[in-house]
Amino acid sequence: MTSLSQPRRTRIVPPTPTDPEVLQREQEAQQALEERCRPVFERLRPTLRETYPNWFIAIDPDTEDYLLDPTLRGLTEKISQTLKGNTIPMIFRLNDTGMCGRI
Repeated sequence: MTSLSQPRRTRIVPPTPTDPEVLQREQEAQQALEERCRPVFERLRPTLRETYPNWFIAIDPDTEDYLLDPTLRGLTEKISQTLKGNTIPMIFRLNDTGMCGRI
């Protein structure tokens, strides 16, 4: 090593192995949340997509309230400011598919 180079940094603690049962429960909870929020999203999408194309929308499954923002970061900040109780909103994108990323 030269005087300018630095040693490669590594993790101090190895990652904790995740229990497959915990992963399965989390996936089932995520799927149940999506099944509750998808009908609300499908009902709102035709009217909001024309006014807010490609914006992000967060839907609360219990109250069917929603938040809109053009950026994902802005939406997550709005969620953290207005989050009430233990409900976690589902995030969609106002486009043809509702997906937030690329395939």
